[in-house]
Amino acid sequence: MTMKDVLNRMLNHEELTREEMKEILVGITKSEFPQEQITALLTGLQMRGVTVDELLGFRDGILETGVPALLDCDRYIDVVGTGGDRKNTFNISTTACFVIAGAGYKVAKHGNYAATSTSGASNVIANHGVKFTDDVDQLNRSLNEAGIVYLHAQLFAKAMKFVGPIRKALQFPTIFNLLGPLVNPSQPKCQLLGVANLDQMRLYHHVYQKINIDYGIVNSMDGYDEISLTGDFKVTTNHYERVFKPQDLGFQIAKPEELVGGATEQEAKDIFDNVLANTALPAQKNIVLANAAFGIQVLEKGQKSIEECVEIARESIDSGRALSTFKKFVELNQ
Repeated sequence: MTMKDVLNRMLNHEELTREEMKEILVGITKSEFPQEQITALLTGLQMRGVTVDELLGFRDGILETGVPALLDCDRYIDVVGTGGDRKNTFNISTTACFVIAGAGYKVAKHGNYAATSTSGASNVIANHGVKFTDDVDQLNRSLNEAGIVYLHAQLFAKAMKFVGPIRKALQFPTIFNLLGPLVNPSQPKCQLLGVANLDQMRLYHHVYQKINIDYGIVNSMDGYDEISLTGDFKVTTNHYERVFKPQDLGFQIAKPEELVGGATEQEAKDIFDNVLANTALPAQKNIVLANAAFGIQVLEKGQKSIEECVEIARESIDSGRALSTFKKFVELNQ
């Protein structure tokens, strides 16, 4: 299969198979295709719309050519957003991960530096003095002793460096923007994913069904790729599909300005620290509680009500366990 054949099929509006897409991704990592052809492929996919199998094929290729993170644990969760909502919120998913870990669950957070906001997961983690690693023994020590491990994407997804210059030059989203949440190198069996629109929710819903994991997908109807509590939000899981109001969880409606991550990485770090220390604005705490609660419900296979899960998350912060979990994590990963 040559790239010329692939591009001709794209021009005929044909879809590619999962195996073909995997072969293409592996070929990209072997520098088998000129950059112009890769650019044409990414543009064609974006114009037509990516299918479930095409997305899974690139996922298979990234995982095969990357560095695996083999964790000594069967059940843990990743909480992540697709990004790109351009809302510049504080590190809600990352903070929620430490609340979940503080509640006694296992977490393998996959993340990177910010692309469209002030502070991404890797920014806020690194700004606490944490050193990123792909050493399996170190990763497992963090998971076993702190209940949480951080997987910095650039150490694991080796394929991404081959398309970095092309993605930067194109300046529009491509299939690679959809892959971030799907290429956690530890391949968790549970995931809470925030998406920026309902089209993405449908796409990932079908993807998760094919890879057979426990999942929750959340979208705030006003465009946030997480539960923002600024209005109604939709949740799709293995067990239900429902639109919630903040009041359904006992929360007041939040104001958009209460979610902003600040103008600097230091400001984003301060909000993150304040939530874990239980000194943040009520809205900031509530937003983290809401996202953590739906993550806990995924881990519990939907067997606990969302009200129960909110209280579990609240206890993690109020008891100080979320903060002590984070301090232990930092101590182990200096």
